[in-house]
Amino acid sequence: MNTDELELALFKAERRVLEIQTKLHRWATENSQRRFKDLFNLVSDPAFLLVAWARVRSNRGARTAGVDGKTAYSIELVQGVELFLDRVRSSLKEQNFRPVPVRERMIPKAGGKKRPLGIPTVRDRVVQASLKLVMEPIFEADFHPCSYGFRPGRRAHDAIAETRMITSNTYEWVVEGDITACFDEISHTALMDRVRNRIEDKRMLQLVKAFLKAGILGQDGAKRHSDSGTPQGGILSPLLANIALSVLDEYVAQHPGGPNVTHSVRTGRRRRGQANYRLIRYADDFLVLIAGNRGHAESMRAEVAEVLSPMGLRLSTEKTRITHIDEGFDFLGWRIQRHRKRGTNRHYVYTYPARKALSSIMAKVKTTCQRMDLSQPLDALLRQLNPVLRGWCEYFRPGVSSATFQYLGDYVWKRVVRWLYRKHSRFRWKDFRRRYCAGGTWPVSDKRALFDPGKVRTTRYRYRGAAIPTPWRTTA
Repeated sequence: MNTDELELALFKAERRVLEIQTKLHRWATENSQRRFKDLFNLVSDPAFLLVAWARVRSNRGARTAGVDGKTAYSIELVQGVELFLDRVRSSLKEQNFRPVPVRERMIPKAGGKKRPLGIPTVRDRVVQASLKLVMEPIFEADFHPCSYGFRPGRRAHDAIAETRMITSNTYEWVVEGDITACFDEISHTALMDRVRNRIEDKRMLQLVKAFLKAGILGQDGAKRHSDSGTPQGGILSPLLANIALSVLDEYVAQHPGGPNVTHSVRTGRRRRGQANYRLIRYADDFLVLIAGNRGHAESMRAEVAEVLSPMGLRLSTEKTRITHIDEGFDFLGWRIQRHRKRGTNRHYVYTYPARKALSSIMAKVKTTCQRMDLSQPLDALLRQLNPVLRGWCEYFRPGVSSATFQYLGDYVWKRVVRWLYRKHSRFRWKDFRRRYCAGGTWPVSDKRALFDPGKVRTTRYRYRGAAIPTPWRTTA
């Protein structure tokens, strides 16, 4: 199959997949008790497998191999996409498909710690992607609007916008939730029970369980059994984690002071000294916002721990804190805090880049400049710096970020100029300006200028609330 034929086949496959997903989502929305049968045939459907391959192939991890040493590119060149997918489909149809252990890699975290990342083989990734194409529209019908992480059409900015809106309206106490090793400790039994609430197809359930039990090949070469958790790095893992953590969403939604009660009920509760609650969750990071007092927040923290316990999850005693909005807190890289507006006596909730996020991007800039070979031209350094700086500023544009952007711009300028001084130790400033700044003061190469964070204009992200659309229209 040549490139044009593959593109046409992919276009047709995407249309077919979208049509079937729309039906699944509509049926799941119309009947919250429905359990779906005969889904396994969709997982092995040629259209679903082709779309799954396209998503794996376009993913940043396509160049990363699993335990078999094969990448998406090597499969494309050596075996061919059509033959590869035919073999995957045959193994699924004949029910002899067996996931292999994921390849473990330790990824550095802030504070010097490391977290495990499980890298499945490309074959397993394609099957997981096909599973997700089938399962996601069904479970999306059950997920609550308070959940934002790894869901179609939703993003971190929505979570931040809702947090700002709610904390501006009497919800002043915050439980900053942190789950200890969430992806590693999810109970397989409890998770599969929640999956069975919607899926009746035994072959489908066996395939999901097989991925959970596939095992881990450690960096030391030793194979370990996976008795709990879902490996970070797997395509299906974020969806399974959301299924497990939706138990918390349901608990807060059904709480007498939760978001589903009317305004008059919430007002009556506050008059009687009772609290109201709202949950905002992005994957395993969550906030419980409380309109009440610190005692109510402490009680809710204990309740959250009890709700998560049957799923095998524990709250971190060190990182789960109770904070007042005037003290401020960090969430998804943002600092959220209430301040008095300059020149007035009125107080507002502001969002701006957290110090930890600023320190992280500054460390990346510093490391990039230190590791760049002095024999390389300036353009090589700018090629590495610009995308990182542009992406960071784009994420933090919808906030009070101008001062931070200006500070970052000054820091980047100093780091690049210092690299140039190391490259040309005998140059004077006027030499640098003539050769690397086009007579000005800002570094430019013959192809591009150094990205200037200080020139980025901030915006306001519009709060979308519960009106965020899904990719699937539920109307017939």
